[in-house]
Amino acid sequence: MFRIINDTTDLMIESQWTNWTDEDLLLEYRYAGIREAFDEIVHRYERELYNYLYRYLGNAANAEDVFQKTFLAVLKGCEKFEAGREFRPWLYRIATNKAVDHLRKAKRFSVVSMNVPTGFDQENCIADILVGDEPEPFADEMDREIACEVREAVASLPEPMRQAVYMVYFQGLSYREAADAVGVSFCTVSKRVHQAIGKLNFLLKNVG
Repeated sequence: MFRIINDTTDLMIESQWTNWTDEDLLLEYRYAGIREAFDEIVHRYERELYNYLYRYLGNAANAEDVFQKTFLAVLKGCEKFEAGREFRPWLYRIATNKAVDHLRKAKRFSVVSMNVPTGFDQENCIADILVGDEPEPFADEMDREIACEVREAVASLPEPMRQAVYMVYFQGLSYREAADAVGVSFCTVSKRVHQAIGKLNFLLKNVG
């Protein structure tokens, strides 16, 4: 199991590897077999990647399961990582593939949240409303109804569009990183994002 860094020894390890890039850490583990280097990578991405998987899968237990499977795949597949390649898009590609596999096996598609202006409030970002530390961040029934409409609209997007907009708008990946993560061209990601935003604006124009 990959765990959260929370004791004195781990804090010392974290400090030791602070200035190393993700790529160098993975290669250090690959060639020297130093597990602490790999643990530092897990520590760097544990919250970010877990949050991505939680909102992609809509369930904490599923997110934890896929998180573990993702880093296990990274651990086993580090020999395939090419020097000069960026680690973050590679990690997200593995995580996304694992998440999609999970959804296919479960024969269901869960909802995700994203950052997109809608008709009910052009100044609001959906991600700001949907993303919070509390399980239920909505103050009143109207907010909950709006959130439900947004989730349903996002869930109605074709899977490639959902992946692209979620990575770019919510996770903050660049178009290039998102393209690498899903294995398509920069132009393809750009097209998917813009098509998705147009579709969502149309679907949500009367919300609220």
